[in-house]
Amino acid sequence: MPTQIVQGDLLQQEVDVIVNAWNRNIIPWWLLLPQGVSGAIKSKAGYAPFRELATFGPIPLGHAVFTTAGKLPFRGIIHVAGINMLWRASEFSIRQSVQNAIRIAKEKQFQSIAFPILGSGSGGFRQDKALSIMEDELQSLATSLDVTLVEYQKN
Repeated sequence: MPTQIVQGDLLQQEVDVIVNAWNRNIIPWWLLLPQGVSGAIKSKAGYAPFRELATFGPIPLGHAVFTTAGKLPFRGIIHVAGINMLWRASEFSIRQSVQNAIRIAKEKQFQSIAFPILGSGSGGFRQDKALSIMEDELQSLATSLDVTLVEYQKN
């Protein structure tokens, strides 16, 4: 299925699984004040996905892990380590995050996935450039998943 780009709220998408733009999971989640996507997920999903995420320990840059969705209506959340220890995204971290999120979604046999624009919030990457990298990576993966890229827009 083709990739679609929408403006809106990641948490309002009708998909099986969403992607959380996370960090390397070095600092305990309860010491952080999640912003952006992670902050929205934490406020609506509750603490359960983040407690589960903590059990994975450090996540290599660009890798991904799967947790339950807590109180959210999805079948799960894929957390990608899209920013380095200096809280910056790179083309490498964005591409690897897309690859690993898609890999997990396929392994779990999901049909649809929604991504925020990785690296464009706390990661300091320009949104248009991050979106272009994500589209390019998804095209090279030629996935059959229904993929939605969500450009955040406040309601």
